[in-house]
Amino acid sequence: MANPILEWMRDRRITEVECILPDMAGVARGKIIPKEKFASDQEMRLPEVALLQTVTGDYPDAHMLDLTDPDMVLRPDPATLRVVPWATDPTAQLIFDCFRSDGQVVDVAPRNVLKRVLALYAEQGWAPVLAPEMEFYLVAPNPDPDVPLAPPIGRTGRTEFGRRSYAIDAVNEFDPLFEDIYDYCDAQGLGIDTLIHEIGACQMEINFVHGDPLDLADQVFLFKRTVREAAFRHQMYATFMAKPMESEPGSAMHMHQSVREVKTGRNLFTLPDGKPSPAFFHYLGGLQTFLPQGMPFFAPYVNSLRRLSRYTAAPINVQWGYDNRTVGFRVPHSSPENRRIENRVAGVDVNPYLAMAATLACGYLGMVRRIDCTEPMQSNAYELPYQFPASTDDALEMLSGSEALASVLGRRFVDMYVALKQKEFAEYFRVISPWERKFLLLHV
Repeated sequence: MANPILEWMRDRRITEVECILPDMAGVARGKIIPKEKFASDQEMRLPEVALLQTVTGDYPDAHMLDLTDPDMVLRPDPATLRVVPWATDPTAQLIFDCFRSDGQVVDVAPRNVLKRVLALYAEQGWAPVLAPEMEFYLVAPNPDPDVPLAPPIGRTGRTEFGRRSYAIDAVNEFDPLFEDIYDYCDAQGLGIDTLIHEIGACQMEINFVHGDPLDLADQVFLFKRTVREAAFRHQMYATFMAKPMESEPGSAMHMHQSVREVKTGRNLFTLPDGKPSPAFFHYLGGLQTFLPQGMPFFAPYVNSLRRLSRYTAAPINVQWGYDNRTVGFRVPHSSPENRRIENRVAGVDVNPYLAMAATLACGYLGMVRRIDCTEPMQSNAYELPYQFPASTDDALEMLSGSEALASVLGRRFVDMYVALKQKEFAEYFRVISPWERKFLLLHV
């Protein structure tokens, strides 16, 4: 029987295969193997702890892990087969799904967490639709982490200064880079759309065409790697840190979301007469109620919290409003059939699988529990109190105690994620910052 994956590789004279899977941070883990070896055995094995590394390469405390260190069975998803357009030799990449030796899915694998949430929607006869917007910075090469980041030099030979929001000329400074990004994305079938210059110095935004959340999470996962690779080839860095420079705004991954009825294809957020439906308001109610409990998925690092401060073009509360960019949940102007909600809370540093799973979990809980939302905010929400957890400890405590989110995302996954983040935050707080040395060394 013909194997479509092998036929695809043969047609493109593929010599190597990058077998990848996203870990908890959204980092690509896996193996690079010759095509002949892949053809002889398309299953692959890696230990489960490959998924469970902190961003520093450490692991949760031992009591959280299976001390036998078992292998996962990894199986490729044929829908994710793509070329690696920047590779010197013809190379393919495949995203793998994680299973146990008994055939059960690995419940802590981020891709499986998102699939679990989508299955709950499917049980209701619903299909969520999602469209991410990716903000990122271009910066000059910076191999020394003790040196602050700076904008790169563009075609004019100058670094960017001031605010260049929506400036076409500011984007054109880096035309060769963006031509490569678009070419690389086209070669991989990544559905990118609009490119704009954002508020910050050399801060850009690229939007994706709306679609299935799992497919979009795969695309974002590959897109981050693509942009970084393209930037390397133009002697600059691309960073998806949420707050890379202290004097510049942070970067977000805004998520536009709606829900369609599978049988009819209609938007559940809209009634036949074109007015907003109860499901629309319940989805908002779920976001308002449960998103603060899931903040570690939307602001996963200490740096993420720096972005979520007053008057920094990032939300500080769970208010919602029509075409109001100061709120956490904006409802853009649209036709009734395209009614959607934009979650503006997530930083661009998130794991896309987990951020999408979490935002959909909040909306799902709101719909099935029929949770009412507040009245829409019609003024500046930055003037209102901060409504997110005040610290990393508070955020993890709220997530750990959220039985509602655990029921949707999986209790073992939530416990493992909290343990991993506790380890990561503890590592951060061991580091003495330049600010502390500057102001405390001889002054206190």
